[in-house]
Amino acid sequence: QVQLVESGGGLVQAGGSLRLSCAASRRTVSSYAMGWFRQAPGKERDLVASIRWSDGSTYYADSVKGRFTISRDNAKNTVWLQMNSLKPEDTAVYYCASSPLSLRTGYRTWGQGTQVTVSS
Repeated sequence: QVQLVESGGGLVQAGGSLRLSCAASRRTVSSYAMGWFRQAPGKERDLVASIRWSDGSTYYADSVKGRFTISRDNAKNTVWLQMNSLKPEDTAVYYCASSPLSLRTGYRTWGQGTQVTVSS
C-alpha cells in the first residue's frame, strides 16, 4: 500500500506564499497522476491541481490558475504545490492523492492532509 505524507502547511498572511510537499512511500506502475485537493469547513473536497508522472502534464482549477504551481520529482516520488498570492478563501485542509486513471478522476489513495490558513 502506497503511503502519502503531506507537509508544509501553516498560517500565512494574504498575499504570502507556502509550499506543500507530498512524499510517496513508493510509486507503482498503476500511479498515473498525483493531485492536490482542498476541503474547507462545510464544503466539498475539490481538486486544485494535478500532474502526470510520465510527462509532467498538469491541470489547474480556475480558482488557482496563475497563482499555484504543481511540480514533481520522479526520482524522489515527491510532488510539490507552490502557492503564491494566497487569499483568505484558499484556507482549507490540503490533501495529496494518487490516481491510476487520469489527471482529474480516480483518486483513491490519500494523505492525511495539512492545514493551510490564510489571514486577511
